[in-house]
Amino acid sequence: MATGFEFFERDLRVATAGLEPDEINRQVAAFAKTEVARVIAQGLATLNYTRTVNGVVGAVEETYRAPGAIVYEFTNWDLVINAALAELQKRSPRKSGRFASSFIVIAGGRVVVMDFTKIRPDAEIIITNFQPYVRKAEVGMLGVAERVLFAGTARAMANRFRGAFTFTSKFLDVPAGIHSGMPYRLKGHGSNDRISRKSGVLSYPSIIINPVN
Repeated sequence: MATGFEFFERDLRVATAGLEPDEINRQVAAFAKTEVARVIAQGLATLNYTRTVNGVVGAVEETYRAPGAIVYEFTNWDLVINAALAELQKRSPRKSGRFASSFIVIAGGRVVVMDFTKIRPDAEIIITNFQPYVRKAEVGMLGVAERVLFAGTARAMANRFRGAFTFTSKFLDVPAGIHSGMPYRLKGHGSNDRISRKSGVLSYPSIIINPVN
C-alpha cells in the first residue's frame, strides 16, 4: 500500500542580493504570505496548515530572520476528499437524490463522517456508496454512462491532484461493521461481477486514495 504525507512543504526564498538584513527579512515574510494565499486561492491547499518560522511552530511570518526558513505544512485530506465527493455527487443518478447522499468515506477500516482534517497522514482512503444498486450505477444501468461515476471521478481527481495523491477505481468487498447496510447479500445469481458471484455479497465500486511520498 502506498503511503505518504497529507501535506507538502514550501521552502520560500527570494532574491536577496544587495539588500540589507532587515529588508531581506521583510521581503521573505511578504513573499511567504503572498505564496500561501495564492495556493489556497487556487485550490491547491486548504486553510488547515501549520506554519513554522525559523524552527518555531506557530510563529508569524514577520518573525523571520535570515538565513532561516518559513515552512507551511498543509493538511489536505479535507480538500481532496471533499473534491472527490463533490465530483461523485455531480455524476450521480438524480432520480431522488438518495444515491448522491449515500457516499461514505472509510479510513483505517472506519467510516469518517464529518471531520476529514483528523485523518492520519499515512492513511489510505476509500470512498464508496452504501446503496445496494451502486454497482448498477457504475456499469451504466441507472442512466449514467458505464465507468463514468467512480472510474471517471478517479481520473478527474488524478488529473487535478497529480503528483500529490493517487486515485484508483476498483470493485471492493466491504466487510461487516463499516455500515449497517453493508455488505448487501445478493439474491440469486444475477450478478455479472465475478467477485460478487464468488462471495455471495455485493462488491462495491470504490475510489482508493493514497498520498504520494
